[in-house]
Amino acid sequence: MSETQKTTATGAAIGAVAGGLIGGGKNTVKGAAIGAAVGAAGGYLWSKHMEDQKKAMEQATQGTGVTVTQTPDNQLKLEIPSDISFDPGRYDIKPNLRPILDRFATTLNQNPATTVTIVGHTDSTGSDAINNPLSVNRAAAVRDYLVARGVASNRFAIDGRGSREPIADNSTPQGRAKNRRVEIFVAEHARQQ
Repeated sequence: MSETQKTTATGAAIGAVAGGLIGGGKNTVKGAAIGAAVGAAGGYLWSKHMEDQKKAMEQATQGTGVTVTQTPDNQLKLEIPSDISFDPGRYDIKPNLRPILDRFATTLNQNPATTVTIVGHTDSTGSDAINNPLSVNRAAAVRDYLVARGVASNRFAIDGRGSREPIADNSTPQGRAKNRRVEIFVAEHARQQ
């Protein structure tokens, strides 16, 4: 069984269990069938390319404060803190982030089958009318930087969450700094064989 087939089978099994649990009682079989179909179709592949990309980004970001992880649904996640990404109220990329994004662009260009989602965040200072577009502009600035380094623009999706998804306490300066961040998700979609 190929790695893609294993991933698809795993997704189908997880989807079947979840569908059966959600369906409960008399609709368990129907729920399991629907869940299996969704699980098989919607999974991401964690391939050798993804593992190599993760290792390259871990090396490139060592000591910078950037966190590189594999998500439960097999995406590569880079969490870029505000101290190297953006000043409060701004969306122009700081100089310390440029070498990290340069290396990231190289790994993206070496792995053209992947897609990239960039999500911008703000702290709770300011209104939604300010924070929502600011978070989108931060994501767009990262996308535009990567596109300028040769990554195809059709590989990107951007989103801004404003201050809606804090990871720290917004009542302290340190917490607000942690909440001003950009998250980059890289995914390789499982292909049906």
